[in-house]
Amino acid sequence: MLSKEASDVDRSIPGLAMNPKFTKVSNISRRIHGWSWQAFPIGMGTGAVYVCLAGIHPHPGLPLTMVETVFYFLNIALFLLNSTTLLLQLILYPRQAKRLITDPSKGIFVPLIVLSFATIIIGTINYVLPTGHVSPTFIYCLFWIYVGFGLLVCFPMLMIWFNKPHDLKTFTPAWAFLVFPMMLVGVVAFNVLRVLPPEDPRALGVLLTGYVFQGLGFFMTFFYICIYIIRIMTTGFLEGHQANGAFVACGPPGFTALALINLAEQGQDILAAHNLVSKSAGEIWYASSVLAGLLLFGLAVFFFLFGALPYWFKLHKHLDEILGCWALTFPNVGWILTIGKLGDIFHLQGFYVWNLVMVILMCATWLILFFLTAIAFWKGKIFMATPEEIIRDVHASEKKKPKDLEMALVASTSQVAVALVRHSDASERPSGHFDSIPSHYATSGHFALAPTP
Repeated sequence: MLSKEASDVDRSIPGLAMNPKFTKVSNISRRIHGWSWQAFPIGMGTGAVYVCLAGIHPHPGLPLTMVETVFYFLNIALFLLNSTTLLLQLILYPRQAKRLITDPSKGIFVPLIVLSFATIIIGTINYVLPTGHVSPTFIYCLFWIYVGFGLLVCFPMLMIWFNKPHDLKTFTPAWAFLVFPMMLVGVVAFNVLRVLPPEDPRALGVLLTGYVFQGLGFFMTFFYICIYIIRIMTTGFLEGHQANGAFVACGPPGFTALALINLAEQGQDILAAHNLVSKSAGEIWYASSVLAGLLLFGLAVFFFLFGALPYWFKLHKHLDEILGCWALTFPNVGWILTIGKLGDIFHLQGFYVWNLVMVILMCATWLILFFLTAIAFWKGKIFMATPEEIIRDVHASEKKKPKDLEMALVASTSQVAVALVRHSDASERPSGHFDSIPSHYATSGHFALAPTP
């Protein structure tokens, strides 16, 4: 054990702070440095809960709405926590922030901040607008903020990601996250159209923008799904943490089915109000969208079963991989909500029962994942960097030659030895112990010791 005096000497020796063994790093610093963009799926999974609960038919009313509101504010808190922590990481540890953005496996999670913002917009429409605290004009502005935010994040990340080659043998549908924000424009659009009158000129712009981006996002993600099929034909089902990514394949067809049906439903009134295309254009759009929605809905259910059946046998059950399991929640929201919508269209009670069962499973999944994530966080399995990683990034900007650095560390270690001996019991130290050290070692590159007086 080092004495208090020796410990004080350790911290005062120049150059010794560069040695992780003798440097203390606070837990807060380790959390900030270890935070990642993969934290946003936690908020998105929380948003998935209140979005699914709002789609229950028939809706119980106020009691359930209060539960949804709690999840809504929890989602906002998680969004602010993640955004603030990553901003602090950018300021304090810019090398780590850059590393997360440019890393092929971690950079795909950057656009999730936009998706998390989309769930907040939907929650604001459902729970804040009815109270009168915001206006439809504010919601309309949020829509265009979301579109701009999505473009600002997605295109730079696509340029960074596609600038390097990637091995298709490691492909996972999660790579499609780079395009997901643009695909969800249609989902945000039909929610915004619920609060805008059909005759409002702004409604037409939201409708067309929703269709354009929904088509862009769906076809791009559909290409990813094709690669996913090729991948599993080559290597078999996804294993380990990648097994969670199999559920991401449910997202594009599920959300597109939901968006097409709801956009066309709004489009019936909007096109008629503005006397556009033809008198029956809205009805034709709606009928064709219901048909397309049914086709895509079947594909989404297939991918859900395709990922769920081998899931338990392929997953590595480690707490440090719990963040990937949040893919069990938000990608499935699209087709689960489509079930309820099909019940409204075809007046089949079976769809409502199926929808209720899936919503209950969604809530149960959220409870399990939130509990396991809290345990992993408490044990330091996630969002926790090692002191060595922090020190390496902090001192990376100091330009020192490797030889000089090595000599400084050796010198520091030698000085620690001197300090320990000087603070030890004088009776246990032979007289003149250091007097016998030749004087030429005092200036050598191997020892930075000075003869004792």
